[in-house]
Amino acid sequence: MLGSCPAKSLTLEEVDVKKVLVVSIGVLGLTLSLFAGAQETAQRQAPAGWWPKLAGEFTPSISDEIVNGPVPRLHDGKPDLSGPWIGGGSNGDIEAQGGLKPGELPLLPWAKALRDSRSENDEPYLYCTPMGIPRMNPYPWRFVQSYTAKGANYIFVLHENGDAGGHRQIFMDGRKHPVDPLPTWWGHSIGQWQGDTLVIDTVGINDKFWFDSRGTPHTEQLHTIERWTRLNYGTMTNELTLDDPGAFSRPVNLKFTARLLRPNLKTGGGELMEFICLEDNEYGVAGGFRPGTGTAIK
Repeated sequence: MLGSCPAKSLTLEEVDVKKVLVVSIGVLGLTLSLFAGAQETAQRQAPAGWWPKLAGEFTPSISDEIVNGPVPRLHDGKPDLSGPWIGGGSNGDIEAQGGLKPGELPLLPWAKALRDSRSENDEPYLYCTPMGIPRMNPYPWRFVQSYTAKGANYIFVLHENGDAGGHRQIFMDGRKHPVDPLPTWWGHSIGQWQGDTLVIDTVGINDKFWFDSRGTPHTEQLHTIERWTRLNYGTMTNELTLDDPGAFSRPVNLKFTARLLRPNLKTGGGELMEFICLEDNEYGVAGGFRPGTGTAIK
């Protein structure tokens, strides 16, 4: 036909390249499809409210058939709470994750207004500061129960990510709270056993951290009581009382559930990974400035 261009025959190399491109696109499409399916499965299997806002990862807990095994015990007969655990506290929204309906958290008007004005990007936890109580991010954590010749003396709480190098210490030797404690990120915690439940009473907490990435605030009047009970091999509950007359109109009771970390198939155990908070990450809200602006936060 007049005006038509003659068809160009492809070389062997060009044919091979086209085949490789077709196969690569097909493999990429299948990979993305499988990834999306795995993400949807993880979201369906995760307890309500657990899918983290601050991280895209989902840390796997042990399978359902192992969860209901007996509670392991220490030499003194007390439950072994060591873990590592996942969950057991607030992260994205303390109200919803603590078992309350929207609007049930009894915040005073100033505290509610402050929470509603905050942005997740300004959260102090993102700038190398401790999470505080009762935060539990999506990464594992553990109790370390310490003993001496006189019996239990301390329990330490270690987080894989989020304590900025400062570990929480719970005194188990019968001491009382100081009369006028210096407010700190983890406060002053004393613990005792009531049957198989570990009861932790904490005061002297500063007001610098948020209860959740939503921005729920508190004051230095905060007093927390945690009741940790290991129900079976793979499940532990935290029944928490928050009493803060500076930010709440009344004390409020919340309940969180922790699940045991899935063990490593090679070693048989689950361990915490090393976490290093990068130097100068404290610049921002924790340092009193907005990153990149040089202006102080009021």
